[in-house]
Amino acid sequence: MQWHKCHNKRSLPWKEEKDPYRIWVSEIILQQTRAEQGILYYNRFLSKFSTLQKLAKAPLKDVYLLWEGLGYYNRARNMHETAKAIMQAHQGIFPSDYETILSLKGVGPYTAAAISSFAFQLPYAVVDGNVYRVLSRFFGINTYTDSSEGKKIFSSLAQQCLDKSQPHIYNQAIMDLGATVCKPDQPLCKTCLLKPKCFAFKNKKTENLPVKSKKKTVKKRYFLFSIYLTDGKVAIEKRSGDDIWRNLFQFPMTEIKDAELFENLSTIIHNKLINKRKALQVTATSKQQLTHQVVYGKAIVYKATASDLKNKNYEWVTIEEIKNYPFPRLLHLLMKEELKTILKYKQRTSYNNGLD
Repeated sequence: MQWHKCHNKRSLPWKEEKDPYRIWVSEIILQQTRAEQGILYYNRFLSKFSTLQKLAKAPLKDVYLLWEGLGYYNRARNMHETAKAIMQAHQGIFPSDYETILSLKGVGPYTAAAISSFAFQLPYAVVDGNVYRVLSRFFGINTYTDSSEGKKIFSSLAQQCLDKSQPHIYNQAIMDLGATVCKPDQPLCKTCLLKPKCFAFKNKKTENLPVKSKKKTVKKRYFLFSIYLTDGKVAIEKRSGDDIWRNLFQFPMTEIKDAELFENLSTIIHNKLINKRKALQVTATSKQQLTHQVVYGKAIVYKATASDLKNKNYEWVTIEEIKNYPFPRLLHLLMKEELKTILKYKQRTSYNNGLD
């Protein structure tokens, strides 16, 4: 706290914030996002949904549009549902006790502690990656931080260390210390005020702490999209189910299970479709890294007529209208160059009966 008062220069738009709604928005954004990247989304989100009431009334599609690029879209969906639930169960007033905050959808112990301490000065310690790192190094704890035992140990220790008379100041101080001084790589140990008592510094263990269990195997997936063009419009569909990108939009898609087949698709498509004028082009492969999977995608651009796809449950939108629909980042990468090609075709033809 002394370091925080005298030396901490970290400036973030949500620091010193007392409004629980705005704190909640910042914490949800920061769950899987670096603070530097989160600033843009935080400001943009609040410019559109300045109050909980506005968020609750907004269509989910509009919320997703502002979330594009952040990933983990269930965060946005949970926020939207929670805002509506607060409107119904709490008359639009954000709850002010820890247990009720913790019961909100999408809110875990860390987020509940952050909102409770920063908005209401309640004595709950936050335990994020920065806090794990500071505590692990300072006390010399080598228990896996992502294990059940580790979570209990660090949560208990964080609560013991908390300054209960000023929890909001203490929580901000230890998080900022971890973010700017006790960093994952190349920590600034020489200038750290805690070094005289820090186990890791005294025992040259900073590179070994904290300890995480082995990473899970990353799954590879291969998506083939079809961009159907007719009458100046393209076909899109809404993703459903419990898979990635739920409720986002995409071009009609087929998942290819065979990696070798996917790699050879460009040649196959050229020989069987493009050379026979049944397709216009095939895109290069784009890639999106998710937490436990990597998704590779490419798209075939087809000329089509409405009658060709009359039994398909697609939504038809103009090229200009695409920006009004939330798409996964992978498709934005695919569309970057392909839309230029599509627009060229649009300028040359009225799309009557396809592109011939």
